Amino acid sequence: MTTTTPLSPTDRTKLRREKERAAIDRAALAEVLLAGMFCHLGVVIDGAPLVLPTAYGVDLDEGADGTLYLHGSVAARSVVASPGQTICVTVTHADGLVLARSAFHHSVNYRSAVIFGLPRLVTDPDEKLHGLNRIVDHLVPGRSTAVRPPSRKELAKTSVLALDLTEASVKTRAGAANDDEEDLDLPYWTGVIPLRVVAEEPITNPDCTLAIPTHIRNRADQLSAAVVTG
Repeated sequence: MTTTTPLSPTDRTKLRREKERAAIDRAALAEVLLAGMFCHLGVVIDGAPLVLPTAYGVDLDEGADGTLYLHGSVAARSVVASPGQTICVTVTHADGLVLARSAFHHSVNYRSAVIFGLPRLVTDPDEKLHGLNRIVDHLVPGRSTAVRPPSRKELAKTSVLALDLTEASVKTRAGAANDDEEDLDLPYWTGVIPLRVVAEEPITNPDCTLAIPTHIRNRADQLSAAVVTG
């Protein structure tokens, strides 16, 4: 992905309201995707929409605009139904609760990405393993090289979808509450409650006698140190 190129709006990704909150380049899309851990996959099954949370992986160098990888059981309805139809994937970060003087102007500080596209089922064995490693390493960098790799039987039970990041939009909100001028003298507290994901001390499995690896410590420390301003 060339992060300096603009996000080209389509009819599906064009913001209709609060257009000033739209990001204009792909660096913002990369930031939202790399900072997230889970996405929501939207797919139509038997004529009805289904939205499921799932882990994902990203390869910003795969394809012209980067690639998002999703996985699931070969029998998972969401995975089986996705190829051949347009799906929607969203990633959202809640960065703060915005509390205004009026109920109407309460809001949330957030960063969100919406991606549309026709996913492809990954059949090449090398890319399939690459996609699965990306998903594992997206949650904990370095993890894929510190565990047993998938067996042929496990790979046969797993499907991997690849989604180009070509058609995407990013929308964000940050800062204080926006009260009406006539409300500024009202005797109500206004401000932001910042939110962030925090990792606690890693817990070793009862059947494991090994010390906590460096890559696990690093990931926990990274999550605990991440500070998002409201």
